[in-house]
Amino acid sequence: MAAAKNVSDETKNEAMKVAKATQKPGQTKDQTKLIAAGIEKGIAEYKKQNKNKARDRDRARKQDIKVKARTAKAEESETSDLESQSNNHLLPWGLLVISWIGFIGFSLMK
Repeated sequence: MAAAKNVSDETKNEAMKVAKATQKPGQTKDQTKLIAAGIEKGIAEYKKQNKNKARDRDRARKQDIKVKARTAKAEESETSDLESQSNNHLLPWGLLVISWIGFIGFSLMK
């Protein structure tokens, strides 16, 4: 009975419409009300399941966003590491070339 209190008036009206539409000849009002109550319960359960599915989809979507953000951040850090490494390789070669030019220039001045 506690679940019946949580059901909206719209759901109750819809359940009663369906129960009356499927009413058999000779069926009493109490029987129709019982059928309507069962339909209400089914509608409430259906809404509850859809709500849970929507919540699960939202959690999965948020998890995907987090994973993509982490992946993008990792790729960005790898790219910056590669760039800094490529710049670090130029420094020793540049110093070597400058030192040889200096050595050759010093040797020619004598």
